[in-house]
Amino acid sequence: MILGAAGMDRGAVLVATSLTAALCSVLIGLLANYPIAGAPGMGHNAFFAFTVCGVLGYSWQQALAAVFLSGVLFTALAAVGFRAAIVDAMPTSLKQAIAAGIGLLITLLGLEWGGIVQASGATLLQLGDLRRPAVAVSGVGFLVMAVLTARRARGAILFGLVGALATAWWLGLAPIEGIVQLPPSLAPTAFHMDLAGLAQRGPGVLAIVFVFFLTDLFDTVGTLVGVGAQAGLLRAGRLPRAERALLADAVSTALAGVLGTSTVTAYVESAAGVAAGGRTGLTAVTTGLLMLSGLFLLPIVQTVSASVPVAWEIGTGTRLTFVQYPIVAPALVLVGTFMLSAVREIVWDDPTEAIPAFLTLVLMPATFSITEGIAFGFIAYAGLKLATGRAREVHWIVAVFATLFLLRYAFFRP
Repeated sequence: MILGAAGMDRGAVLVATSLTAALCSVLIGLLANYPIAGAPGMGHNAFFAFTVCGVLGYSWQQALAAVFLSGVLFTALAAVGFRAAIVDAMPTSLKQAIAAGIGLLITLLGLEWGGIVQASGATLLQLGDLRRPAVAVSGVGFLVMAVLTARRARGAILFGLVGALATAWWLGLAPIEGIVQLPPSLAPTAFHMDLAGLAQRGPGVLAIVFVFFLTDLFDTVGTLVGVGAQAGLLRAGRLPRAERALLADAVSTALAGVLGTSTVTAYVESAAGVAAGGRTGLTAVTTGLLMLSGLFLLPIVQTVSASVPVAWEIGTGTRLTFVQYPIVAPALVLVGTFMLSAVREIVWDDPTEAIPAFLTLVLMPATFSITEGIAFGFIAYAGLKLATGRAREVHWIVAVFATLFLLRYAFFRP
């Protein structure tokens, strides 16, 4: 729907999204043996459609070319091991803060999707209308998940989803309109990227490609570190085989530009699979294959991900509309509970470690962006270490990216 706003054929984008998600997930599972799935990222597609195509006036074909170039750049850096070096260069406190911040981010998303919280003109957020049917759906789902989790039962999230689905069907929020259908055609978007047209746009193209690259890099790095920490994959603060997972993401992003969708990134919702017991690449491979099956089982997929449009006044005469996804919402809230345990590993007695970690974990949900949380963490970490005469503790990679983030905020804000 978001890329459709840029003029792209929605059916073709659906197929391209499924194909790139399947490829990325399977590659991460086979190459890195991680229980982490990948797919075109939410937020990345909004930047694609509303900023690059909308505000800046690029055609969607030129935006696809920028996605492709960012994927090529991402892949090229694998040859020198630079991307894995970024993961290793991150301070331990920031790695743990990233895990906790992702937990808070997906919890907030779950609370919004479930109707528990909503926008407010006075305080940005407020308690939602708990009498809405969507709240009942997410409430039943979360209750089943929480009770089964407390009783150490296997499949708690899956059974909670079934409970939420049954409640939604009973309330008429998730009608089943079939089971199998043929997928749409990929032809309207595949191989339509316009490299020549992009080159004619001048030096500003470099900023577009850089933002695509930067957000993809740090969304993926943040997810690998955060979900990896939850899964117990970190070894002495390092993430083994991180380069292989990043390579899978990079190749998939380049393919996304070719087939017709936005930047591919490792997905934070992978934490739900880890919470259900996923610990190896088999989890990611299974997810990838199910993404392919979804092309033919689209009616069922649409039922499980049923959306409920809601409109309300925010107190300033402005009427807002928002889409809730109450069946899947409770899983995100529950997983956030597990991921927040990472805060125990942060060195809270050292302000030069604690303050950057705190900014990282609170700004992820506040900005709805993993990248922005990491950016503020890097900037604060490098700045505080420098101000206290401890600059030697800052890895040069962290210092370089802290500077790049500052320049990005100063000269280019997507």
